[in-house]
Amino acid sequence: MKLNIVLVSPQIPQNTGNIARTCAVTGARLHLVRPLGFEITDSKLKRAGLDYWDKLDITYYDSLDDFLSKVQGRMFLFTTKGRNIHSDAHYPDNVYLVFGREDAGLPEELLVKHPDDCVRIPMRPTLRSLNLSNSVAIAAYEVLRQWGYPELETKGELTRFSWDESL
Repeated sequence: MKLNIVLVSPQIPQNTGNIARTCAVTGARLHLVRPLGFEITDSKLKRAGLDYWDKLDITYYDSLDDFLSKVQGRMFLFTTKGRNIHSDAHYPDNVYLVFGREDAGLPEELLVKHPDDCVRIPMRPTLRSLNLSNSVAIAAYEVLRQWGYPELETKGELTRFSWDESL
């Protein structure tokens, strides 16, 4: 199963670093669409992603049009303007979860062309939006939940004790 996380013109390095870490631990592919609001060498980006950078599969695109011309799978556009709830969608293999920049979201020209693929994470109506890295984590884990968490550990072990021993 292939899960693709797409960030269109992300502006905050810490968000992208956190998202990179989420991609690394879930096995999702990260797609970064330029222009970016930072340099990939930014220390805040690296710090947020910690030592997971070598575990990532990252693809870069020069523009949104460049990405759209190369995407080969179903896209879901995450937006506060969406009319559908993210957890009601059914996510196929090789799905692309697309997120816009922190301060502006995705371009409405893209949203209006794909109305059935626009989804939102429910939140209170008086507030703007969730943090981008939180939104990506919520979306990624909803897809993985629907897929039965393929290739992910679903049970943990204690370090100093055993779950089978009583104290």
